[in-house]
Amino acid sequence: MIQSLYESLGMSPNEGKIYDALVENGESSISAIAVNAKIHRRNAYDAIGRLVNKGLVFQIIAAHENKYNAVDPGKLEELLFEKQQQLKDLLPALNKKFRARNAPQEAYIYRGIEGQKNIFRDLLRVGKDSYFIGAKGGWLDPRLSTFRDAFFKEANRKGIKFIQLFDYDVKTQLPGFPKRFGGKLQYRFLPKDYSTNSAIHIFGDYVITYTGLPIGKITDDIVFFVIRSSDLAESYRTWFWALWKQAQPDKTGRR
Repeated sequence: MIQSLYESLGMSPNEGKIYDALVENGESSISAIAVNAKIHRRNAYDAIGRLVNKGLVFQIIAAHENKYNAVDPGKLEELLFEKQQQLKDLLPALNKKFRARNAPQEAYIYRGIEGQKNIFRDLLRVGKDSYFIGAKGGWLDPRLSTFRDAFFKEANRKGIKFIQLFDYDVKTQLPGFPKRFGGKLQYRFLPKDYSTNSAIHIFGDYVITYTGLPIGKITDDIVFFVIRSSDLAESYRTWFWALWKQAQPDKTGRR
């Protein structure tokens, strides 16, 4: 685990072994470092030089043989901060490239709880109102609790509204509905005889079809079919409003 951490901070496997050996054993010669780190002496020379350049190891000049020691491990926090800052600086250009390469129309698949998180991220990135046909309150899944709070906070900041047509079964199977919804919600209920285990989500140029969707949770085997098409999304919004006019308002809550 510690080696994986070192490598995530930009050290090679040999650099990580040497740094860890110096943290544990202190001031050491190249020969001792090679033995303690369990690497070839020739490889130790190259790795030590790189660690010195990175500011993680310093050289101690001696008359017969130079020695080396590790810098305080607090230096690792500086490396992490530098990498975070580099990523922050690069993100605008990366996002620009990402948007530029997106085709006007495309289709792909998400799965499970991580797929739902990806859809939330897509919705925040697009920043448009969210329409849902056959909604079932999947946001209440306990595994989404931390992610959900951050999502709704950002959605509210961006002024995203959630206009949802819920399955009738939500009335009886989701205690406390809709009080635990964290966003700007308008909703109605589909007729009682038209509940399904599927749903359709529309926002921006995206249409997402859910299959295998239960009430109040996201299963590991759920599949999200994602289609990006401006014309298709606009058509689905037109159909959404046709259904909305025929759906039942909830007289006890928000509409």
